[in-house]
Amino acid sequence: MSSSKSLLVGGYEVVIGFETHAQLATQSKIFSRAPTAFGAEPNTQACAVDLALPGTLPVMNRAAVELAIRLGLALGSHIAEQSVFARKNYFYPDLPKGYQISQFEIPVVQGGEVSFFLGDEKKTVRLVRAHLEEDAGKSLHEDFIGQSGIDLNRAGTPLLEIVTEPDIRSSAEAVAYAKELHKIVTWIGICDGNMQEGSFRCDANVSVRKPGAPLGTRREIKNLNSFKFMQQAIDYEVRWQIEQIEDGHAIQQATVLFDPDTGETRAMRTKEDAADYRYFPDPDLPPLVIARDWVEQVKAAMPELPRAMAERLVRDYGLPEYDATTLTQSPAMAAYFEAAAQASGQAKLVSNWIMGEVSRRLNAEERDIAGVPVSAAQLAAVIGRIADGTVSNNAAKQVFDALWTGEGREVDAVIEAKGLRQMNDSGALEKIIDEVMAVNAEMVEQFRAGKDKAFNALVGQAMKASKGKANPQQVNDLLRQRLG
Repeated sequence: MSSSKSLLVGGYEVVIGFETHAQLATQSKIFSRAPTAFGAEPNTQACAVDLALPGTLPVMNRAAVELAIRLGLALGSHIAEQSVFARKNYFYPDLPKGYQISQFEIPVVQGGEVSFFLGDEKKTVRLVRAHLEEDAGKSLHEDFIGQSGIDLNRAGTPLLEIVTEPDIRSSAEAVAYAKELHKIVTWIGICDGNMQEGSFRCDANVSVRKPGAPLGTRREIKNLNSFKFMQQAIDYEVRWQIEQIEDGHAIQQATVLFDPDTGETRAMRTKEDAADYRYFPDPDLPPLVIARDWVEQVKAAMPELPRAMAERLVRDYGLPEYDATTLTQSPAMAAYFEAAAQASGQAKLVSNWIMGEVSRRLNAEERDIAGVPVSAAQLAAVIGRIADGTVSNNAAKQVFDALWTGEGREVDAVIEAKGLRQMNDSGALEKIIDEVMAVNAEMVEQFRAGKDKAFNALVGQAMKASKGKANPQQVNDLLRQRLG
């Protein structure tokens, strides 16, 4: 947990814990061979096991267990050598068996932590557990005909529920945690992270208290399917709870939903406790035993993790920790940076461009780094021409724009075609500066009288006279020499 002081809202401390359901990237369901592909016609991907027909028995999907092991290794958790499945009993139309197979007392993944940056401050959120379970189906409500339907395609889809300690202290911190967890599960390939399709669903347990007081009563905001709505929902819920307490009302434990149209949370049902679910070990499933050599095999096949890669970028390329963390948002972005940095030999410049111009354009066009139209080699060539003084930063942006839009493919050809080559001829620059000083004698006198702003004005006049092609640093140096 971060050692920084908690941010108070209206004199109250915000306390947030997270439960995240990550749909595991398996081809079949957790206890059956039915497929898990998204978007199929309703009830076409539910087999006899998923429908809980009499006489059917669950069989554990080995691939789901392996993906859980991967997450545990990535988060520094303990992988239980033996874990147990339980029946979580509740009745709902989209739950065919009348219970959900989950893990309760002994989960497969125990402990661990997620570290991330909020601005330039490092935060750490401790994990309680991550346990395997099956998803339920989905109720479809057709208000215009006054009927509801049940789609059991999702029933039995493998989930890993990742539960944190109540370590989060603001909505911004909650979003940063969720983004970091999303990055990790997609990086290691256990979940596709598609929030709109329900592959990565977040529930936030929110409470408030006066500093130093016991934990307040929490309300659980269910199924937050975007980072934007996550922050809005938590902010509203915090304000609502504080207003209720200030008005003399007690907070009742409940499950609530967020309505993005109104920006408000609303109670769905009173919140159940573990006792309400009457957990007991599932008699149809033996304990899950994970041999240590299996864990070692999974560990050997793991990719370099984002935190370890960020540390390597700091060490090998001399990058600030913030840059390294930003560049390891995805394997594709990290690979793009390394290819451009190695080709140009200008790691910090490459980092600046990726975090600046490249990211700005990708965000504007809602593209992923994997679809960037400027290759790492082209970016390296642009940066190489900045470093050797061929073009200025402003001219480089024009070159980059031509590459991005497909107007040109070769960096040097674009520079020549657009006449962007920087003027580095000191003799020509000295002539321009002499002419500028002669025409702006009053500015020269102002500078010599101690007015530094006059110097910037003279630099601007020199750049204008060179039509922006002069090397700004050379102009600065030559002008200072001429001014004595």
